[in-house]
Amino acid sequence: MNISSSIPISQCNTGDAQCCNTVNKASDPSTAALLGLLGIVVQSVDVLVGAGCTPITVIGAGQGANCAQQPVCCTDNNFNGLVNVGCTPISL
Repeated sequence: MNISSSIPISQCNTGDAQCCNTVNKASDPSTAALLGLLGIVVQSVDVLVGAGCTPITVIGAGQGANCAQQPVCCTDNNFNGLVNVGCTPISL
């Protein structure tokens, strides 16, 4: 999912910037199934959920960090990066 509106990495004040393999709305069938299997309840079907995420350091981002998937800033990290909830796309 390519999400056009993004914020700069410096505005990621809800936690660490993340590079996620996939970012979809909670209403996406595969994302909903994953959330259900893990017992994660989200407040809205429109919330963005990142899967397979790893942290991006600000130091690395300043030196041209490479995130081949979707860089995001998420409010809630579940299962050590397997699922991140409440994500907002960021620009590196």
